[in-house]
Amino acid sequence: MRCAIGCRWGIRRRRSEFSLETDRIIEIETKLAFQEDTLQALNEVVCRQQNQIEQLEAKLVLLIDRYKQLSAEQGAGNTPVDEKPPHY
Repeated sequence: MRCAIGCRWGIRRRRSEFSLETDRIIEIETKLAFQEDTLQALNEVVCRQQNQIEQLEAKLVLLIDRYKQLSAEQGAGNTPVDEKPPHY
C-alpha cells in the first residue's frame, strides 16, 4: 500500500512538473507572439518613415534647384535684394 501511495504522489508530482513546464512554454509562446506583432508594427512604421524621408529629400532637391535658379536670375539683373539704396 505504501508503494501505491508513493507511486500516486510520484505521478502527481510529474504531472505537476509537466503542467509547470507546459505553462512556461505557453507563456513563452504568448510573449513571442506579442513580440512578433510588435516587430511587425515597428517595421511598418520604419517603412512609412523611410518613404517620407525619400519624399522630403526629393522636395529638398527641388527647392535647392529653385533657389539656385532664383539666385542666378537676380545676379543677372544686378538688382540684389539686400543692396542698400544710394541715400544710405
